[in-house]
Amino acid sequence: MKKISYSQDVDALLVELSNEPISYAEDDGQVILHYSDHEKLVLIEILDFKKFFSADAVLAKVSDSEP
Repeated sequence: MKKISYSQDVDALLVELSNEPISYAEDDGQVILHYSDHEKLVLIEILDFKKFFSADAVLAKVSDSEP
């Protein structure tokens, strides 16, 4: 992994996986996945990170996955 950074101004977590240039991105609500020309995942961007990773959100996801 190359770099993880958090931007408090926009409440976004950025996980840089590669130095390759970004060719396109896929948006899935709060998560944006950035890919290279060769379909390699380059960057993961999580918007509204505090909301995405809040204790309530984590507990809800865990509760949903339990049988």
